[in-house]
Amino acid sequence: MNRLTIPEYSEEAAAAAQRRLDALAKVPGSLGRLEELAVRLAGITGDAAPLFPNKEAVLFAADHDIALKGVSATGQEVTEIQVRNFLKGGGTINAFCRNAGARLTVVDVGVKHDLDDAEGLVDRKVVHAARDFSEGPAMTREEALACLQVGIDMAREKAAQGANLLAAGEMGIGNTSPSSAITAVVTGASVEEVTGIGSAIAPERVRRKAELIRRGIELNAPDPTDALDILAKVGGPELAAMSGLMLGGASLRIPVVVDGFIAGAAAAIAIGLHPGVRTMLVGSHSSFEPGHRILMRHLGIPTYIDFGLRLGEGTGAVLLFPLIDAAVRILHEMRTLRELDIRR
Repeated sequence: MNRLTIPEYSEEAAAAAQRRLDALAKVPGSLGRLEELAVRLAGITGDAAPLFPNKEAVLFAADHDIALKGVSATGQEVTEIQVRNFLKGGGTINAFCRNAGARLTVVDVGVKHDLDDAEGLVDRKVVHAARDFSEGPAMTREEALACLQVGIDMAREKAAQGANLLAAGEMGIGNTSPSSAITAVVTGASVEEVTGIGSAIAPERVRRKAELIRRGIELNAPDPTDALDILAKVGGPELAAMSGLMLGGASLRIPVVVDGFIAGAAAAIAIGLHPGVRTMLVGSHSSFEPGHRILMRHLGIPTYIDFGLRLGEGTGAVLLFPLIDAAVRILHEMRTLRELDIRR
């Protein structure tokens, strides 16, 4: 991973896209943030007028033993149940991928039980669940690095198969807890500010969840200046793999769309490891989880839609795919003022 090179955001391509937008037969800036999105995509890809015919969501699955402390409304077994559901096409992420014309790949990076009989699953298991970080480190540094590499490898594999737009998704009961911990450490916000209801737990359980997260941070003392240390001590396998996908995508100039709170925490780790990744990611939606807005403001990554989502899976990221198509079609399909002989 240390040999990974992140290219610079192309200001030249971004400026060319902006000039094209300004020349089109419309009121300047009248397409609002769609124009901003088109410019960002041009800068990421280095192409003043990119297109994204081959879209894919990569969903990483893992368990978290902190879930055994009751931080989620459901038990760990739901991770495996949902993974099997996704493989059969029955999840929200499946529906949204079909709507967007995108493929879905499901990767086991740390599910508690082995899923050898799960047809279509990509088995890259590194651990059998993250350990309970309220009692000690979630992973060793070596495990965290291995999970990061899974994501980097998946970005490279998908690029080799022709994918040119990626979304990072996840499935892991209890994974808002490590996301809250990462957010608190990275932003300096209080644990209470960044801890939400997750899978719709009651207020008293939210308070208990915050206590466990605070205990884990105090016990493990992750170094805020060392993203790998944060990831290993209070993170999780699927967060690491999503970070790797973002790093791998950025290295190849493939935009990776960041979903909600958990993906945002993964983005924070990726940026901590390689600051240049910051400008190479695309935010999607503003999660209902309170820590997400704090995190995205801290990272400086804009989001474009707000439906009050808090499901995860990559659903918000894939919802942005059709808007991305619309944004870049503007650059390709609209005529200019000069072509229509219109003078301002």
